[in-house]
Amino acid sequence: MNRAEQDYPVQTSSTFFKGAFIGALVGAAAALLFAPKPGNEMRGDLSNKLSLVTDKTKEVAGVVGTKASDIAKTVSTKASDVMTTVNDSRENVMATFRKASTDVADEVASASEEIKKTEQDASSEVSQELKSNNTSY
Repeated sequence: MNRAEQDYPVQTSSTFFKGAFIGALVGAAAALLFAPKPGNEMRGDLSNKLSLVTDKTKEVAGVVGTKASDIAKTVSTKASDVMTTVNDSRENVMATFRKASTDVADEVASASEEIKKTEQDASSEVSQELKSNNTSY
């Protein structure tokens, strides 16, 4: 045997179990000595605390539900307002487009009339010049 094996002998499983058993007994004794209340009283206190936690949870859930409902209503109202604004803007754009289209059509009709009149005037002038050229020969 070397020196390390002599200084730190390997523990057997029986040594480990003896230590674990002694530790469990000491822990159980300490728990019994330092327990603040008897079992029935402790269970009653735990039941009361559980009831308080349950009530508080229900209260918080109610507040969260109310807030969620308010937020949903606000979002719905805002979405409706946005849709109204978009529809109004769309109608304004369409009205502007219709007016511009009408203005362009009127301008085209006016220009067409002017071109027609100018063409008739030019045709008359050419006709007269041709007649005067034919009579000069």
